Amino acid sequence: MANTKNSETTEAPSAENLASAASRAGARGPAPVHLWDPPYCGDLDMRIARDGTWFHEGTPIGRERMVKLFASILKREGDRHYLVTPVEKVGITVDDAPFVAVDVAREGEGLRFTTNLDETAVAGPEHPIRVARDPETGEPAPYIEIRSGLEALIDRKSFYRLVELGETAPHEGEDWFGVRSNGMFFPIIPAAELP
Repeated sequence: MANTKNSETTEAPSAENLASAASRAGARGPAPVHLWDPPYCGDLDMRIARDGTWFHEGTPIGRERMVKLFASILKREGDRHYLVTPVEKVGITVDDAPFVAVDVAREGEGLRFTTNLDETAVAGPEHPIRVARDPETGEPAPYIEIRSGLEALIDRKSFYRLVELGETAPHEGEDWFGVRSNGMFFPIIPAAELP
């Protein structure tokens, strides 16, 4: 991918510069990227595959600490994903969702999800579950919002656990099969389509 320089930036975006800025910006956990609106500085040859693997210039990033650092400055605007620091914003490619939910457990009245990068979210109003269906095959693709519009694709084993915890309930005028968490019902499939 070509890098586009911003007139205020003296060098092209680089993974090293972003990692350095990220480590300064957020010592623990996600940085406050929702507060930052820096200029767009082009795209970086970085990609997050559907299985949650991060690539830089076609090579998997093997250091989990580095991946977590980049994830801490990840921001979604519309359909695009960016790595953001207080002074620059660079576009990256995300094949599906930037995270993968690799575990789910019932915790009181909630369902706590854990991602491949050890972030957690309890499904509810701030962390909704949604299920997209492939228009050709009808296969479900379940997601949970982890933070600020960033979703995790729920992996197969965790989705099977959700199905085990599911129930049928009325939703928008018809019966749906879904799950409850923190007082909310999240529909998965119309009950009429159950086998």
